[in-house]
Amino acid sequence: MPDAPWPHRERIAVRYHEVDLQNVVFNAHYLAYCDIACAAWMHAAIGWTGTDDPVDWMLVKAVVEWQGSAAYGDVLDVDCGIARWGRSSFDVAFRGTVEGGAVFTATITYVCVPPGGPKGAIPVPELLRSNLAPVPAP
Repeated sequence: MPDAPWPHRERIAVRYHEVDLQNVVFNAHYLAYCDIACAAWMHAAIGWTGTDDPVDWMLVKAVVEWQGSAAYGDVLDVDCGIARWGRSSFDVAFRGTVEGGAVFTATITYVCVPPGGPKGAIPVPELLRSNLAPVPAP
């Protein structure tokens, strides 16, 4: 039985300048891939544009684990969904695969802040809670 779909999937083609001399994606690029996938998900789910939005959040913790690697020319599927809701923070889980093979997993913790800059944490807005779905149960 195939895995249940995650709330959002972003397909990212690995570019030449993202690989190292071993022809695998340099580790720092995986966080950029998570950021690309999360931004696309937020745009699709709540219309977020990154400018003049009613909600904002900041990364406070990132954990990345690798199960494989992606290489130049691969298409990396980055799935994302909510792993945890807190009072003012939330965790987004990420799963990266190439042709169904595991490449990486990550969990990023974000804290909600007032739009326009960090002036202290605020409660997670209902706009996020009601529009962002959790990762499927295992």
